[in-house]
Amino acid sequence: MVTFPLRRDLIEKYGERWTDPENIVTNGPFKLAEWRHEYQLTLKVNKGYYGGKPEVAMVKMFIVNERNTALTLYETGDLDIVNLPPEAIPSYRENNEYRKIPLLRGYYYGFNVHKKPFDDVKVRKAFSMAINKEELPRILNGGEIPTNSWIPKGMLGYNPDIGIGFNPEGAKRILSEAGYPDDKGFPSITLVFNTDPVNSLIAENIQSQLKRNIHMDIKLDNQEWKVFLKRLKTDTPAIFRLGWGADYPDPDNFMTLFTADSGNNNTGWSNAKYDSLIDMARGEIERGKRIGMYDEAQRILLEDDIAIMPLFFAAQNLLIKPYVSRLRLDAMELLYLKNLRIEKE
Repeated sequence: MVTFPLRRDLIEKYGERWTDPENIVTNGPFKLAEWRHEYQLTLKVNKGYYGGKPEVAMVKMFIVNERNTALTLYETGDLDIVNLPPEAIPSYRENNEYRKIPLLRGYYYGFNVHKKPFDDVKVRKAFSMAINKEELPRILNGGEIPTNSWIPKGMLGYNPDIGIGFNPEGAKRILSEAGYPDDKGFPSITLVFNTDPVNSLIAENIQSQLKRNIHMDIKLDNQEWKVFLKRLKTDTPAIFRLGWGADYPDPDNFMTLFTADSGNNNTGWSNAKYDSLIDMARGEIERGKRIGMYDEAQRILLEDDIAIMPLFFAAQNLLIKPYVSRLRLDAMELLYLKNLRIEKE
């Protein structure tokens, strides 16, 4: 989708409103007919589509921020597809409507390397060593893959041996070396994340682990998504939650996030060697050499400078009604509706 054409003249004409139904011009099998913000989108057949008429005439997408509410709507027949909340997944694993799809999506905590105490790489290393990533799939229930590395499993360059592993005693030792023996003199830290039940579950677990493993108390602050994004750009927190899902299934899409000129790099970190490796790897056609470049770059990012702390690779857990057929699901979480068929009487 990042290579799809856009009408530049419409973007220049309408600005941020270029995606409104009356302004947007698309070339897929459906057109955006209605967008009731924070509630519902309606797609209708694009009669001018070159590839023929899709199987369904209309698709309604509801924006339901509370997953348990969405599950209730699914059970009452108001929705045909729904994402399961973590607490409901165990109850539906044996249900024939349940689907689990591994995703090319990483979840991480980023450090602002210019704000105390994370301006010290030793502190960043200690935090990374104090977290047991294996605990997270047990509270999320969705088949997430715990990780210390950043390039997702299933993608070229995936290397589970890269990154900082769980070592609480080592974390305590490094904190002492950084001038904080037994948590003495450590500044107050607030972990900031966007409001979401899953993000809260993870943050509460991390808070508990830090208390349990290195006797450190941190505060939690959840913010509405737009407020959170603005905060990242104007006053980046010392530690924050973010993630990334593949726009295209190549490690370049994940590794360029943290180059010095990337708009997605909120850490304030930069490393000329890292940037050079990413630039060279983008044009390298020999598979082995390219993997070697990404290995070296990941070690700089995750072991030497420790700009981020990867936590896990995500999975999608869905319920899909039995009458919904030919729905294509993939690891990039793209929803292809062209061949979708509803086999209802």
